[in-house]
Amino acid sequence: MARRPGAPAAYGEEFTFVSPLVKYLLFFFNMLFWVISMVMVAVGVYARLMKHAEAALACLAVDPAILLIVVGVLMFLLTFCGCIGSLRENICLLQTFSLCLTIVFLLQLAAGILGFVFSDKARGKVSEIINNAIVHYRDDLDLQNLIDFGQKKFSCCGGNSYKDWSQNMYFNCSEDNPSRERCSVPYSCCLPTPNQAVINTMCGQGMQALDYLEASKVIYTNGCIDKLVNWIHSNLFLLGGVALGLAIPQLVGILLSQILVNQIKDQIKLQLYNQQHRADPWY
Repeated sequence: MARRPGAPAAYGEEFTFVSPLVKYLLFFFNMLFWVISMVMVAVGVYARLMKHAEAALACLAVDPAILLIVVGVLMFLLTFCGCIGSLRENICLLQTFSLCLTIVFLLQLAAGILGFVFSDKARGKVSEIINNAIVHYRDDLDLQNLIDFGQKKFSCCGGNSYKDWSQNMYFNCSEDNPSRERCSVPYSCCLPTPNQAVINTMCGQGMQALDYLEASKVIYTNGCIDKLVNWIHSNLFLLGGVALGLAIPQLVGILLSQILVNQIKDQIKLQLYNQQHRADPWY
């Protein structure tokens, strides 16, 4: 059938605006983080099941296993939308993925800015978290290992000082405390001994009863909060690199999803255009 004079020629049926490169790059990008999220959930669930029930309920707010599960589930749902949306060219799922990723990015950015602007309040919150962790030190093995690692890494003891360990029921200095660790501090507070073959886990015995000068000969007396703040100030470039490393994949995901959404919309317009011209008797 003759085409109406002046009417534009329709694109061939094999033509598509959707780039296979963008489509499958976004798919494999999400697939990678989808697998990572499943591993995170599996590790978190395994760590959670290995704990005693009473210990698990005692410290939910700072439990690394719970944090791992929550982050893993959220990442799983988010990357699921990205995987299926890119593979099926589903605009709704892709826009959901892009919107959620944008919200996560903005929340991280806001948290960083607020933490910098309200550094005193952020310091108070960190102090509260550390004190809560000290209270539950013996209730959770993962938490205990995390605190011991932090105290040895930063050469510190307690939140503000080594006497903060009196908040723990086992290390409390009260006269009615029957614990053999009464008025002590964990072994991770102790100064390192050169060429020590066996770790002396009782090296912090009775340290809270000593003054700062005497205790400093055996243990670290400075709190971990000040040491953490000093470490942050001296490693701003490293932290900036980590923040950039977290931001780049998010921005790449947002960019790729938006490009693919626009290509799919253009493809839909093309299909409608071809359908209209097929129905046109003068086409």
